[in-house]
Amino acid sequence: MNARDRDDAGRARSARPRDGLGRPLPYGAQGVERQPEGVARSPRETTREAQRLLDAGMPFHAHEVFEDAWKSGPPSAAPLWRGLAQLAVGLTHAARGNAVGGARLLRRGADALAGREDAYGIDVAGLVGWARELAGRVEAGEHIDAAAEAPGLSGPRGTPGGPGPA
Repeated sequence: MNARDRDDAGRARSARPRDGLGRPLPYGAQGVERQPEGVARSPRETTREAQRLLDAGMPFHAHEVFEDAWKSGPPSAAPLWRGLAQLAVGLTHAARGNAVGGARLLRRGADALAGREDAYGIDVAGLVGWARELAGRVEAGEHIDAAAEAPGLSGPRGTPGGPGPA
């Protein structure tokens, strides 16, 4: 590998494989396929792909999907997608055992989303409640499993209208 890995456009981008929580692995190790960057998806495609990744215990990768949405979508929707990305990164840190960072990002995302109207079928108020409750458990030292704690973006998991399994 070069001293600094680059993507096809010449931008700095680590070529190291990553695990399901986005942690870098040694070169040559078997990792989880990375999300392509800069993909323009419809809001429905964004939520569907992010939910799939959350349900699979890969919130780091879901954050990348939300990041694409905030960078490629209309500026008026950017705060929603940015807040959702913060929730995904908060869950990532919590599952990695970083209680301080996990709780902080979960609360930051919840604060960014608080008071926003539901959009694109996303249960904003439900996600705000989920994030604040999880932040408290993270701070209390509870071990967090990313797949088990994954929120339903359009409602509680396992309920009518909720996309994820119970």
